Amino acid sequence: MGIKDHFIFMHDNDPKHTAYNTRTWILYNTPAYLKTPPQSPDINPIEHLWDYVERKIRKHQISCKENLKKAIMEEWNKIPPQLTSKLVNSMPRRVAAIIKSKGNPTKY
Repeated sequence: MGIKDHFIFMHDNDPKHTAYNTRTWILYNTPAYLKTPPQSPDINPIEHLWDYVERKIRKHQISCKENLKKAIMEEWNKIPPQLTSKLVNSMPRRVAAIIKSKGNPTKY
């Protein structure tokens, strides 16, 4: 996948992400990963991008799987770079909010 040494792999603790095969792949294919406790808040910015894309594709007329795929690709490719920068730059605030709330829900 071309994951560079300075990247940190993140995932929530969804059971499919903690399966033996997944953990083995992470061990041998990622330079570092963020260990999160079970039931931890999902602060991954990708969730906000998926929400953004979902809201955009609901404006499309979807009548089949191919139309859905086309709409997702179209809207994904139109995500403004400013949005992704904003989400990445919010990570220190997200982590601080979780620390402050002692792992309880936050506004994120």
